Amino acid sequence: MSHIAVIGAGITGVTTAYLLRQAGHDVSVIDRRLYAAMDTSFANGGQLSACNAEVWNHPATLAKGLRWMFRKDAPLLLNPTPSWHKYSWLAEFLWAMRKYRHNTIATAQMAIEARRHLFAMAEQEGIAFDLERRGILHFYHDRESFEAAGRGNTLLSQGGLERRAVTPDEIRRIEPALTGTYFGGYYTPSDATGDIHKFTRGLADACKRHGVRFLYGHETHALRFAGRGVQVDVLPLDAGTDQPAGDAERLDADAVVICGGVGSRGLAAMAGDRLNVYPVKGYSITVHLNDAQSVHDAPWTSLLDERAKIVTSRLGEDRFRVAGTAEFNGHNLDIRADRIAPLVRWARANFSIDTSRVVPWAGLRPMMPDMMPRVRRGRRPGVYYNTGHGHLGWTLSGATAAQVVGLIQADLR
Repeated sequence: MSHIAVIGAGITGVTTAYLLRQAGHDVSVIDRRLYAAMDTSFANGGQLSACNAEVWNHPATLAKGLRWMFRKDAPLLLNPTPSWHKYSWLAEFLWAMRKYRHNTIATAQMAIEARRHLFAMAEQEGIAFDLERRGILHFYHDRESFEAAGRGNTLLSQGGLERRAVTPDEIRRIEPALTGTYFGGYYTPSDATGDIHKFTRGLADACKRHGVRFLYGHETHALRFAGRGVQVDVLPLDAGTDQPAGDAERLDADAVVICGGVGSRGLAAMAGDRLNVYPVKGYSITVHLNDAQSVHDAPWTSLLDERAKIVTSRLGEDRFRVAGTAEFNGHNLDIRADRIAPLVRWARANFSIDTSRVVPWAGLRPMMPDMMPRVRRGRRPGVYYNTGHGHLGWTLSGATAAQVVGLIQADLR
């Protein structure tokens, strides 16, 4: 039985660990947090959204970003302070525009495949995660944005996604809670929503039942290569300070899978690889629906407002998640009031709900310049990557976990 070390206990790390264990491997998962899913997999928008597979590498995205640069409440915000990491990433982002069509189609195909794996895991292990299979509704406020969406929809259809245009009347029938005026929309009936934190924690518990070892509160200090295997040096961390709290422990593994989110760039450097992951901050609010009127008036269908770049999901009877924005500001997790306020205003403007109890959150999406996850072998034998999923980590994780397990299986035969 081969021993595989997985670095990272977010959604990609836990799905990878689960499928590795199902394939018969001995698996250890390392994470600096004390529990699974405590970083980017904690409170995202909640969508399993093949309909959101269109990559951002398009001139229209660049034009919008330039217009938004000096608006603090803009959906996309770039801190102009010079940084080699940031500007090298942006240069590669521009270069990747030539692959916009190919990458959008490939992402849609991955997202459709991923559903099969994720739903199978949840059913097999009895994971309750506020799943709603009511589809996702995109709505547009003007003809120009609706027609642009039609061009993108052509690519999603080529990727195999069933998604149809809907009229303003159909928008209201699909989601009666919406109170605004819209030009048109697109509806994807096969997409779904749920609580990523509940799903990941539930799958981590299933991994433990099946014999996966979790080293929580441990930081990967070094990767060493001797013969065919990989030695992983991990340091225990003090829970209060995140500082080293003891001597390094060495894990001897036949292979290591790097699923470290925004930390994957540094982990890749330990293995002699370059992985240009950049942390793109996103914000969310969880609105607690404390009264019967709010429970009734909050939407159940998942939504995406194209103009505001805001997504929603209903998490059970009494929680409503609103998420959005992209902020290029390095490894900064500060929750800014001027970035949270637009989410609250949007919720109040579109629905008759009480927003007196709102829980804000910020997380760092691990984004590659071409918006495509990295599922591949490293330069050194025994090193593998499953990371860089950006804003589609949950949506793609089932498929990319299966892909990286396939690579490992082929190499260890």
